[in-house]
Amino acid sequence: MADGSDTTLTAEQTAGEQTPQGLVAGLKAFAAGHGGAKAVIEYVGKRGARIVLVGSDGEWGDQFADDTVTAREACAKAGVTVENAWERELMDQMRPSNDLWRSMARRTMAR
Repeated sequence: MADGSDTTLTAEQTAGEQTPQGLVAGLKAFAAGHGGAKAVIEYVGKRGARIVLVGSDGEWGDQFADDTVTAREACAKAGVTVENAWERELMDQMRPSNDLWRSMARRTMAR
């Protein structure tokens, strides 16, 4: 395969890249507003990585990062604990809002 081929896959992160400060600030703000937070990082292909945050009060939200490495670094800088998987205790802690339940019901009934 020739150098510069468009079929060559490279997923290397250069050492000079830094975690976006807006991402870290968003994670810190969520954690501060909800009495602390835990995160689960999900790889979502070319889009990057989704950081799902679960607050101590049961509220949840998400942020997106360019990749899983950046997501983990942002969580570390923000002081948010990263869980390796969706554990039962973490899922039990989540409290979806009434608006979310309504939107899920509409999607189910529309099928």
